Amino acid sequence: MDENDRYQCIICNYIYDPEYGDPDAGADALPGTSFQDLPDYWVCPHCGAEKEDFENID
Repeated sequence: MDENDRYQCIICNYIYDPEYGDPDAGADALPGTSFQDLPDYWVCPHCGAEKEDFENID
């Protein structure tokens, strides 16, 4: 696993890309934030799935 790896939600297919982060999550997911560095309480911005519902796609 690389800090630049993208992760896809297995429920809604949203892709978390560290290059862009999750702007709606504020300081918790700024551009450059790896998936592993997201806080445990972060959820998919599209469907609300937890981090455990994402899989590495790179």
